[in-house]
Amino acid sequence: MEQRPSIGIFGAGKVGTALARLLVEAGYEVRIAGSPRQTALELLVGVVAPGAVVASADELVAASDVVIVAVPFGKAGTVPWSSFDGRIVVDAMNYWPPIDGQLPDVDADPRSTSEQHESRNPAMRLVKSLNHLGYHDMEDDALPAGDPLRRALAVVGDDPDARAVLAGIIDAIGFDAVDGGPLANGRVLEPGHPAFGRELSAAELAGMFAAARAAA
Repeated sequence: MEQRPSIGIFGAGKVGTALARLLVEAGYEVRIAGSPRQTALELLVGVVAPGAVVASADELVAASDVVIVAVPFGKAGTVPWSSFDGRIVVDAMNYWPPIDGQLPDVDADPRSTSEQHESRNPAMRLVKSLNHLGYHDMEDDALPAGDPLRRALAVVGDDPDARAVLAGIIDAIGFDAVDGGPLANGRVLEPGHPAFGRELSAAELAGMFAAARAAA
């Protein structure tokens, strides 16, 4: 049997812990790191994501093949991006002005938010995914492979092998993976854009990427 990648999650909030539960249930080794301000983090994770292991940032990076960044967008600067060389890194964040405030540099940048994050460390293998469904839908909507009602999640990134690894993880936790191509296409998955928050089949989601390419 092929060995599954070990997974680290930065962010012990609702998104991070929901992902941890799904991943542990699917048989992955999961480590999770939270804010230094979070007290009794081991107790919290033991209750809401049993089976996940609380780790320091350094421990998480050293032991993880895939790193999921699920902190609030405005806290992205607290993530140790410089330590992610060679790692597959999943940007699961969303820019929410009502929460993050208006960020003029982000607003003025023509790139997708994931391309902006990629510039923090070009040596990481960044993909965008897991951001375009709500944390409350993650467990409710997960279904076995082949179920006709199975919801699709997209993966975009400039590294095809990294996209393929994440696609396997998405399938294992109960969703159909759609290859959305390069990282620039991540805009389709952002708030205010076509795929965000919608329950879509693989065919419907693939069609949105095709439409975006045609309009470009």
